[in-house]
Amino acid sequence: MPFALYPLALAVFAMGTSEFMLAGLLPGLAPDLGVTVATAGLLTPAFAVGMIVGAPLVAVLARALPRRACLLASVLVFGAAHAVGALTASFAVLCATRVVAALAHAGFLALALPAAAVLVPPDRTGRALAVLLAGTTVATVAGVPGGAALGALYGWRTVFWGLAALCVPVALGVLTGVPAGRGAVGGSALRVEAAVLRRPPLLLAMLLGALVNAATFASFTYLAPVVTGPAGLGERWVAVALMLFGAGSFAGVTLAGRFSDRRPGLLLAITGPALLFGWPALALAAGVPAVLLPLVCVQGALSFALGSTLITRVLYEAGGAPTLAGACATTALNVGAAAGPLLAAPSLTTPAGPRGPLWTSTFLIALALLVAHRSRPLPTGGDTAPEGAPTR
Repeated sequence: MPFALYPLALAVFAMGTSEFMLAGLLPGLAPDLGVTVATAGLLTPAFAVGMIVGAPLVAVLARALPRRACLLASVLVFGAAHAVGALTASFAVLCATRVVAALAHAGFLALALPAAAVLVPPDRTGRALAVLLAGTTVATVAGVPGGAALGALYGWRTVFWGLAALCVPVALGVLTGVPAGRGAVGGSALRVEAAVLRRPPLLLAMLLGALVNAATFASFTYLAPVVTGPAGLGERWVAVALMLFGAGSFAGVTLAGRFSDRRPGLLLAITGPALLFGWPALALAAGVPAVLLPLVCVQGALSFALGSTLITRVLYEAGGAPTLAGACATTALNVGAAAGPLLAAPSLTTPAGPRGPLWTSTFLIALALLVAHRSRPLPTGGDTAPEGAPTR
């Protein structure tokens, strides 16, 4: 894999850590800023909104600009937002910095996904994306638990400073490793790209990607109540469960990287039904830690294998829309990430209790499979990339 992929993956690691880290920092952050934990929790949807808005906005604004300069600007804005957040004593200012950081994160992903695709031959796009998305999975394995531990020892501001500092080697890597080509991947007219974005296969891939990601984050967000509730384990086991899920997700994107280019149909056919079986199995086994913890790892692997394969399909199907291809993939991911927890939250107050989000995930995966069954299937692929795949 080209060297340039690795600073991009490091940036995705830093940004993924930032996106998910607040769950472990809110107890210390809220009293420091003079707000309740519930109020501090608004920082999470603020970030999600910035992600959803930022991807298409930055992709369109940056289409005529050098790719490397836009990626570099996104990294520097992201780092600056965290530095300001570490310094402020105002919750309103911190909230604003989270929106700015999310805009930078979304813009970076919207540019980095197609940039990764053009760094490799068309038949290795899936592997390139696996390297890139591995940054997110490593964030769940190491970044989020590490950030929580660092925040507990030295305060939440230290975590913000750490992420700002991490942007320095990322910026140097982008500056020295990423080609300076124009736009996300090129420069076709926006009206032509808009026509591409109306293609049913692309819309289907985006919808399925959003549904699968919603199912993933519906349960991932509320994994802690399952661990401390039905499983009867102590709070320290929450970090263990999150790390197991993250380890599984890393394995999942690695698997998708090997097969999503050549055998996407087979990967979708296996992982989709397996997830439909796995989420209710996890709900039913929630009271048995010896079963719960391995299943958490398996579900992480299946979820990210399926999700990253669908995102690869989005990039392939949006190959004729080089400016907006990455924005489509990023939007699909983040609509799902934002919708999943919102849909799962009410289930916590039902008789299912902490198991409710797991049943919500079951419903979302069932809906995704039903949509896929009633629609024309996604291209099953072969030994070559589909027509319209991103090229140099």
